[in-house]
Amino acid sequence: MTSAAASAPDVVDEPGRRLSSDERRAQIIRAALTIFGARGYEGATTDEVARAAGVSQPYVVRLFGSKENLFLATIGFALDQLLSAFRVALAASDDGGERPVGKRIGEAYVDLIEVHGLHQTLAHAYLLGSNPAIGAAARQGFVRVWRFFRDEMGLDAEEARTFLAEGMLISTMIGLRIVDDYGSDPQITELFRACFPNKLPHVLEVLPRNEHRL
Repeated sequence: MTSAAASAPDVVDEPGRRLSSDERRAQIIRAALTIFGARGYEGATTDEVARAAGVSQPYVVRLFGSKENLFLATIGFALDQLLSAFRVALAASDDGGERPVGKRIGEAYVDLIEVHGLHQTLAHAYLLGSNPAIGAAARQGFVRVWRFFRDEMGLDAEEARTFLAEGMLISTMIGLRIVDDYGSDPQITELFRACFPNKLPHVLEVLPRNEHRL
């Protein structure tokens, strides 16, 4: 540890208020979501997460023990956010039948683009199937999403497969930062219009671009 790190305060509180331990943990996980989403598991460091959260790196390690544990907590948070948004959409009124449940769930998934790093972190987790701890957590999370489609939405296996495939396509587009080529590449422009027919202006505004680097 450097002398600068050793002398740094554990936490930087909001003016006039000290966060509870649960609030601090949530703050670190949200920062980790952004860092892991941008860097991936291998590329991210606990020091980057600490700086993004406004705490010291030793404090992050003291709370989570290791980068792997922090990533596991971040995956769990992302999945909880995803399924919570789906359940809110599932329970919402269908507005007189104009917005059927499938449309509401799809829009909820797109709206989660605003939770920076959520889709990307889950995509990174799904690539780590060979990691004993992360792979197991990623598989369990993937099955949780599938079971939501089957048990809570009531989709048959083929309908659930289609939903899952469309979601993975959107996540791939986010990770590729393919939005940079919207308007200049006719095929990519067509793809965006097919995937986001009702939310295209908003999606174009909130998607991360290549100039947005940490």
